[in-house]
Parts: sequence; structure tokens; C-alpha cells
Amino acid sequence: MRNIIKVVSVLSVFSVMPVLADSLTVTSQDIEQGKPMNKAQEFNGFGCAGDDRSPHLKWSGAPEGTKSFAITAYDPDAPTGSGWWHWQAVNIPVAVNELAAGAGQPGANRMPEGSMQIENDYGSRGFGGACPPQGHGVHRYRFTVHALSTDKLELPENASGALAGYMINAHTLESATLEALYQRD
Repeated sequence: MRNIIKVVSVLSVFSVMPVLADSLTVTSQDIEQGKPMNKAQEFNGFGCAGDDRSPHLKWSGAPEGTKSFAITAYDPDAPTGSGWWHWQAVNIPVAVNELAAGAGQPGANRMPEGSMQIENDYGSRGFGGACPPQGHGVHRYRFTVHALSTDKLELPENASGALAGYMINAHTLESATLEALYQRD
């Protein structure tokens, strides 16, 4: 009985909390929530033959106090014990709310001025597409936009994905995720 009372009191606290008018959202012309990605977002290498193109991403509803954005793409289903970083981009200016398809292409200089792409788990700076092991089943790819409380994350040029992830999370005011799927047969 005591546990039930605690649950009710927690629920009543949440029911009086104000609902934010705007909430960070992310959309794409290339990928959809819970739907398989196409070959455009598949890696080109390791037995995969896709276009290795980062998807279009657009976001809105950033919370008050947002000073920059970060974007991450992560596969929690990779058989590594720690997932797989496909993309981490930081220091995206607060005035930017959209990236065109292919913006994350390594070495192409298509990202907004001042932003920085972290080396992905393939070993290149920028987007690296989906390439789950053949026969490993469906993998989830979480494309997340983070509204940050700082204009610039001070990261070394050779920052690891873990360090970048730590700094992103330490400064995130709010985030929104679009989770797409991919499977190699």
C-alpha cells in the first residue's frame, strides 16, 4: 500500500507541471521514424555499397537558452559492446536549423561555418552510413539533434566519440531523436 501512495503522489506532481509550448523536434526528407533507410544512407565499404550520404535533417522548437546545436547518429545494436558512432557534429551555429542531404560527407566542407565533425567509428571525420553485419538483423540508427547551452564545445581535434558524447550530454538543454532502421541480408 505504501508504494501505491508514493506512485500516486509522483503522478500528481507531474500533472501540475506546465507543458512547454514548443518542444525540440527533428524531421527529414530522407528518413522516417521506425522505417528502413534506403541505399543512400548505406556505407560504401566493408562489403556495403551504398551512397554513404548523410540524410537531410531539419529541426525546430529549440528551448530558450540554446546557443548551438550538435547532431549525433548512433547504432546501439552494433555488436561491439558499445554501439557504433556513425556521426557526431558539434558547434553548429544557433541560427542553423537544417542540414541538406550529404552535408556530413567527410572532407566535402558542406557543414555550417564553425562546426566540427568528430571522427566516426569507421575512422573518418563526418558521416559514415549504415553497414550492419550481414545476417545480423535490423539495426536502429538514432539521429539526434541536441540543443546546447554553449556556443562552442572545446574539444581537441582528435576527440574520441566518447569524449564528444560526454561533452554533448553535459551541455544538452533538450534533444530530439529520429530513429530509422537498416538491415543487410
